[in-house]
Parts: sequence; structure tokens; C-alpha cells
Amino acid sequence: MNERNHSADGQAPPATAGGSRVDVVDSVDIYDTTLRDGAQTEGIAFTCDDKLRIARRLDQLGIAFIEGGWPGSNPKDIAFFEHARDMEWQHAAIAAFGATRRRGIAPEDDDNLAAMLDCQAAVCTLVGKSWTLHVREVLRASFDENLAMISESVAYLRAQGRRVIYDAEHFFDGYRADRAYALDTLRAAMSGGAETLVLCDTNGGSMPWDVGDIVADVLREIEGANLGIHCHNDSELAVANSLAAVRAGAVQVQGTINGYGERCGNANLCAVIPDLELKLDRRCVPQDALTKLYDLAHFVAEVANCALNESMAYVGRSAFAHKGGIHVAAMRRNEHSYQHIAPAQVGNNMRVVVSELSGRGNLLSKAEELGLRFEGEDGGKHADHDAASDERKNSGDRDEESVQAVLAEIKDLESRGFAFEAADSSVALLLKRRKPGYTPPFQLLAYSVVVEHRSVLGTFAEATVKVQVGDQRYHTAAEGQGPVHALDRALRKALVADFPQVQNFHLADYKVRILDGEHATAATTRVLIETTDGGDHRWVTVGASDNIIEASWRALADSFEYGLTETYGQTENTQNTQNTDDKDKRGNGDGQAAMNLATAAAG
Repeated sequence: MNERNHSADGQAPPATAGGSRVDVVDSVDIYDTTLRDGAQTEGIAFTCDDKLRIARRLDQLGIAFIEGGWPGSNPKDIAFFEHARDMEWQHAAIAAFGATRRRGIAPEDDDNLAAMLDCQAAVCTLVGKSWTLHVREVLRASFDENLAMISESVAYLRAQGRRVIYDAEHFFDGYRADRAYALDTLRAAMSGGAETLVLCDTNGGSMPWDVGDIVADVLREIEGANLGIHCHNDSELAVANSLAAVRAGAVQVQGTINGYGERCGNANLCAVIPDLELKLDRRCVPQDALTKLYDLAHFVAEVANCALNESMAYVGRSAFAHKGGIHVAAMRRNEHSYQHIAPAQVGNNMRVVVSELSGRGNLLSKAEELGLRFEGEDGGKHADHDAASDERKNSGDRDEESVQAVLAEIKDLESRGFAFEAADSSVALLLKRRKPGYTPPFQLLAYSVVVEHRSVLGTFAEATVKVQVGDQRYHTAAEGQGPVHALDRALRKALVADFPQVQNFHLADYKVRILDGEHATAATTRVLIETTDGGDHRWVTVGASDNIIEASWRALADSFEYGLTETYGQTENTQNTQNTDDKDKRGNGDGQAAMNLATAAAG
């Protein structure tokens, strides 16, 4: 990174309350509108508590302005401002959103403006019309009256002691339709006392070069204006347009976390902020705050109940994931070879993905990531030829054979429907099983599943499992809501005496995918099972087969083996055992009711 402007003591100048920064030419204020524009995303409905939690995290990141909502539109937003005004904010100024006065009435008689004042937000953001089409056909006002609506509304709020940001809706469309009038709307807002004029690409159709040129032209025409930018993503250019505006002189960027917003979304602040900080060298959050970005993005996605796009730049789980064998081989030599920044700068991590496209470097990196020790590229190659070096060479040769064998196995399994990208735990087991001295905690001897329908009882499943733990054999049976649920309960019964910790294993997710639907009920099925121990440990295992029960069993058995060997470091049974004949322990053991095959009835 280039050097930033610093004070005499070498520290970055502080941000003042309310987001304005002191004597920093190369800073940009971030205005977050996740709680209003983001809430307009189809499928998102924040509660008041959700909005307060998100606002707190935005403040912790160091966002300059947080738009809480439109107090004149709904009770939820009114409640947000009631709570927000009693909270302490370290960095952010809370902004209320609303429109200019209605046509034909005075500002003091406008209910919307009254609601903005009543909510007691320090900052009021007013949206007004810039495009002659909207003035004529939506407002149905004269051009002069629209200018009066803008200037009078801003002046009225300023007279009540509020800071005012003016959002020039559809500005770029308005500029292209009638440049002179679009500029007059900005002059009207500035004459009323607006501190920032925000140029909005409301329809999201502008190109970055046009945005840059228009922002530069506005700055030439309106001397002393502080400009902001508000872009929608209908052309997949909201981030690029925001950056173009900043390069042309804009000092505020509006957007949302994860790019949430109506239609195609708004400018994604999870890309805008690191782009400004790391690419354009513009300070927009406090020093060292950028490392909180990954956690913030995932937190907001969780609160919004929306799965995060894991391919999202900077904050997606795949943003620094490397799959191609050539890429990983290069990364093992120099981590900058296939990464544009260090992932830790935004709180993310580099990952290696294992698949049929992998080379040995992928497996070696994955083994290191999982804490498994294999000799690396120079393993076994030493200048001194003493007994110790010979042993290291032999160990390196054995590890090389193991890595190559696992690599071949993965390629073979993926050709038959397995997918290990999302199932690191299955990869760990493949590697672990190749290590000398590894003993699995249990061994499957046999299983069977019966599904019956009885007129009184309805449909139910019964599974029997025969496993060996050390010298002990267990033969158990259990009923379940479906075949996999029954297998799960039977396996738990077989293992719980020796491994009581299996009682803590809980299903977190169970996914089934049909890989070749043209084969209908004979299709190959892939099953992914995510398991948790009730704490912070979560792991994913995979199975695949043209028999859905077999695919599910493979993933289920691997889940238990991984949980016992990796999470608990358990490779031997916890109780002393002795040689015995098979034990028949039939009944309805405890298990996870969620693990049933009602969702996979095609098997």
C-alpha cells in the first residue's frame, strides 16, 4: 500500500463525530443504506432488533453514516430511531431518509418532513427529482415548483438544526436528458444548505466512463460542492461506477453491505471499502478496521437470513480459495502468485480446495491446513547421508506414495460422483487413513434397512448395523422416520457405549443432489452431511452412489469417524474391551430426528 496522509506523530487523523474527517484530503465518507435500501431486497424483512444489531456492527467498523430508515413510512422505522437516539455511537451519525415536501404545501405542513424531525436523527437525507421525465410525469409539477420543493425542504430542515444530505434521484438519466435542469436541481439543494449533493444512478444503467465525466463536469459547474455517489447494480457496474465517481472527485459513497437492494442491488460496500482502502489509497474506515469486514458481511447475511454469495470478492469464502493444481503449486512457492491482496487484510483466509483438478500441492496444502504432517516437496532430500537422513528420505518417499495414492483415489471417486470441494473432512479422512499406524475408531461389518408401510402405523424404517470397535462387535437395530434416520440411530446405539461423545453429534445439514437425472430413479446421487458437536466444531462429509442409501451411509459413517478422530482425537475406544461374540442390542435408540429420508425418498 502507498503511504497515507498522516499527522506529525505518524498517526492517521481521527474521524470526527458524525463522519466528517479532519484535514484528510484523500478520505471518503461511507454512507450505509443497508437498513433502508438493503431492506428493499426481495426476501429480506429486518425486524427493529435486526436493524439495531446491524447498525451496532456498522458503527464498530467505522462507517461514517448509517441510514436507519424512512420514519414517515412505517412504525418499525420509527421504533428504530426511538432506540437509536438513546444509544452511544462511536463513529457513525444516524441518518433519517425522506422526500422533499409534497407539491402545493409548505414544508412545515408536510407530514414526511415532520416525521424526519420527530425521529431526532442528527442527519436528514432528502431525495428529490433531477430528471425532467419524473418532474413532469411522476410529480406532475412544473420545473420551477420542483426546484422550490428541493430548496425549501432543505432550508426548512437546516433551520431546525439538522444536517442535510441531498440525494439527487435519477441524476445521470436527468443529466443526459437535460443537463442544465439537472444542474439547477443541485444548485437548489445547495442554496438551501445541503452539505453533500449525492448523484444517484437510480436505474443502474450508467457506464463508469460516463459517471466519471459527469461527476467532473458537476464539480466544474458547481463550485465548492461536496459530491457523493449512489449507484444501483442493474448493469453489474455499481462498484465500478462508485470508484469512477471517487476518482473524479466524489467524497462520499453510498451503498449496502453485500450489495443488498431493490432489483439487482446497490453498490456493494464489502467491495467498495477495500477497493478504496487498498486500491485507491483512500481512507474510509479507521485504521485496522478493515479486518472486521469478513465477519461483518457474514453477520449481516445471517441476520438477513440470506445465504452469502461465497464467490463474492474479498468476503466470500471462495474469494481466496485455490482449486487448480498449477495455481496451488505456485502458491506453495509464493503466496502472492495468485492473490491480489493478503486475505487477512479483510479478515478472510486462504483455502486450498481438493478435487479431481488437484495436483499434489493441493493435497500437501490441505494436509497442512488440517494439521496432518506429510513431507513437502523437498521431503527426504538432505545433503547428509547419515541414518537419520536416510530415515527422513524413506519417510518422505512413503509420504509421497501416500499423497499420490490419495490423489488418484480422489480423482477416481469424483469420476463416480463424489465432490470433495465442500467436504474437507472426507479429504482429511482419506489422508489420515494413509498414515502409518492409523486405526479407525470403528469398522462397518454390515448394515441393512427395511422400509415398511402398515395400515395402522403408516410408513416407517428399521435399520440394523453391525460394527466392530476394537475386539468388540456390536449388532444394533433402530427405527426411524426414514432409512437414513434409522441408520443414524442404529449406529449411535452401536458406538455410544465406547464413545459417549457421539451423543453430542447433531445434524446441521443434509443435502442430496441428483447428478444424472436422465437415468431417473437409477441416477447417481451425491449426499453431503454437515455435523456439529454442539459447540464450535462443524464438519462436512460426502458420499455418492447410484443407491441413495449407500451414498448416505458413506457420508454418515465418515461423519462419525471424523468427529471421533479429528474433533476429539479419539482413535481408540474409550473403554477396555474383550473378545466376545456378537451382541444383539435391538430397540429404538436416540438419534437425530432431522436425519430422515423423507427428503430423499427417491432412493
